[in-house]
Amino acid sequence: MNIEQTFTYHKPFGSQPERYELIRGTAKQLAETIANCCPDSRERSVALTNLQQTVMWANASIAINEEDISGK
Repeated sequence: MNIEQTFTYHKPFGSQPERYELIRGTAKQLAETIANCCPDSRERSVALTNLQQTVMWANASIAINEEDISGK
């Protein structure tokens, strides 16, 4: 693990904001489907929590592993 890279703020650049939004929007649709199809339960809560974590890790993957080569 590159501690400096992992624990540094990464200002969005290029198409990153749009991709973050696409990931969040797609996950929101799935969250709504889960909420509407599954009974209120611990399992539903775990599913929604894991979906939230999925979004976080997917967006972190973009932020941490892409370099802004524009110099801005």
